[in-house]
Amino acid sequence: MPADLPKRILIGRALRSDKLGETLLPKRIALPVFASDALSSVAYAPEEILLTLSLAGASAIHFSWQIGVVVAIVMLAVVASYRQNVHAYPSGGGDYEVATVNHGPNSGLVVASALLVDYILTVAVSTTSGVANVVSAVPALRGHEMVLSVFLVIVLMGMNLRGVRESGSAFAVPTYAFMIGVMGMVLYGLVRHFVFGASMPAESAGFHLAATPGNESLAGFALVFLLLKAFSSGCAALTGVEAISNGVPAFRKPKSKNAATTLLLMASIAVVMFMGIIYLAHLTKTQMAENPVEQLAGAPAGYHQKTALAQISEAVFSNFTPGFYFIAAVTGLILVLAANTAFNGFPVLGSILAQDRYLPRQLHTRGDRLAFSNGIILLAGAAILFIVAFGADPNRLIQLYIVGVFVSFNMSQSGMIRHWTRLLRTETDAKKRAHMQRSRAINTFGLIMTSAVLIVVLVTKIGHAWIAIALMVVLFVMMKAIRRHYDRVSAELVAAEEPEDATPPTRVHAIVLVSKLHKPALRALAYARLARAQTLEAVTVNVDPVDTEALRKDWDERAIDVPLKVLDSPFREITGPVLEYVKSLRRNSPRDVVAVYIPEYVVGHWYEHLLHNQSALRLKGRLLFKPGVMVTSVPWQLESSERRKPQKAWSAPGAVRRGEPRHQMPRASENRDSATHSSKDGSP
Repeated sequence: MPADLPKRILIGRALRSDKLGETLLPKRIALPVFASDALSSVAYAPEEILLTLSLAGASAIHFSWQIGVVVAIVMLAVVASYRQNVHAYPSGGGDYEVATVNHGPNSGLVVASALLVDYILTVAVSTTSGVANVVSAVPALRGHEMVLSVFLVIVLMGMNLRGVRESGSAFAVPTYAFMIGVMGMVLYGLVRHFVFGASMPAESAGFHLAATPGNESLAGFALVFLLLKAFSSGCAALTGVEAISNGVPAFRKPKSKNAATTLLLMASIAVVMFMGIIYLAHLTKTQMAENPVEQLAGAPAGYHQKTALAQISEAVFSNFTPGFYFIAAVTGLILVLAANTAFNGFPVLGSILAQDRYLPRQLHTRGDRLAFSNGIILLAGAAILFIVAFGADPNRLIQLYIVGVFVSFNMSQSGMIRHWTRLLRTETDAKKRAHMQRSRAINTFGLIMTSAVLIVVLVTKIGHAWIAIALMVVLFVMMKAIRRHYDRVSAELVAAEEPEDATPPTRVHAIVLVSKLHKPALRALAYARLARAQTLEAVTVNVDPVDTEALRKDWDERAIDVPLKVLDSPFREITGPVLEYVKSLRRNSPRDVVAVYIPEYVVGHWYEHLLHNQSALRLKGRLLFKPGVMVTSVPWQLESSERRKPQKAWSAPGAVRRGEPRHQMPRASENRDSATHSSKDGSP
């Protein structure tokens, strides 16, 4: 049985790198993949407005539709602004790229920190909200919310590990079912009310909603503050709008046009559903309370408050029970699957940050299914931590949610204004200038809207928002530290002059593994020459064609007289192609010894060790079991390792002990079976 059979069963067969184009999404699949978060937020955003207004009792509930209109205007403004973004920056960097290019790296990191937190909270909020809606329809599940939420995150992780296109196809049906269900409910409710004059009271319509202590007679500034707080809560409906601008590379060509069209479709559908739910809440007299036991007079003993959408659908479909259960089912599904937006956005952003050396390099690597597997697993783990920490309570998690969204909105829109202003300085074509000025005006209006919302959110929710802000600060500082580490390593590994050749012939076939032409690689080449092998060649694995071509060019420019052999790797694997090549050398000349030299560098701290790939460890572990093969580690100690005490040093696998001088020649490590086999063949 193949060793990776369980993995293949879980995520499917590996895909070649040249199959990446087959994973690109048409608009009909891209809409549920990237817009499910924004669409699903209409299921809980109206409820958040009602819950906040309930603090003042029944007297403030009638403000819900006015607040809904303002939220809808802000949503349309933001979507119009992001349509400019996807045309100007289609690479997938989204708000991070816009802020970095136009405001500088630090601003880009602020946006990246906000987006990473937002994506984590998207998964936590969506899954817990979905479970809450299901529990409203199936009370027997009450008390198991945390277990169900964690289980759903793990299921979503597994589905996304299978690839973007497959997860998108799986999620398309529930997303479209939710849209049809909610819009059908709105239409059915309006027809029942205006055509047939039916009364549709919600289960809470007959209760008396009392104000919380201290809020019995709000007026003046206190009332304005409450309305602003309700508005900021309702702006949860805007979460997920930015996901499409981060996912442009996943669209089919023309990418920017398809992404902009999907944004417009998403906004239109979301606004119709959002305003429809708020209006039905008004017609059915749905009441929500922060503390139902104290605020809802007339409620029966042991009353458990259902979600707003569950109460509305139960009232609208009072003469058609299957409609209520259909809404409950598709709402639970869409809220859970809305987390898929984050599972598509977080790994892509993590890959871009890793490429820019702000996150560990492992996040830049695609897995077997051409998805960024490490980012998917990291996101799932972080979301589970939040779910457990906040007791799977969506109302508590939502309070942390909006800050990161609007930080990125503001930085993005101000960056786009700079972008258009910079282009206008040099553009002379009147038609293009008119288009740029119109785009700048749209982004300016979007900035005004999002800035106002951010101020309101910070003023009204600072008691909860500080947790999200603190996490953003931690991520910012951590990414700066990672970048400093990688920059320091790169500076130390700049390639020096090549040493003189001194390679007398022997009966050993030597190969030196290289990925870049830096100091460790040149040192490994020099050591291999001094070992006096009969033949010597450098070998690289073509994981990234751009990096491989850069290595070839550098190799030719330096006129290195060692031949460079490139091994193809359609599945982006390093170990397999090297093992196969070594085995082919042994088959062709079974009496020769193959000496493999692996350049490595030594770090001084455990946390630095985590930031570097472990491909050398895996490769050596496999090569040491091959008869007639010698493996030699050629270490290069970084300055951080020299500053550490010998007994506390953390070194790369196969490196020399810390007590040895930096430029001491390493010892070759040879498998015992390999040496025995060589002597039997007569090899030296």
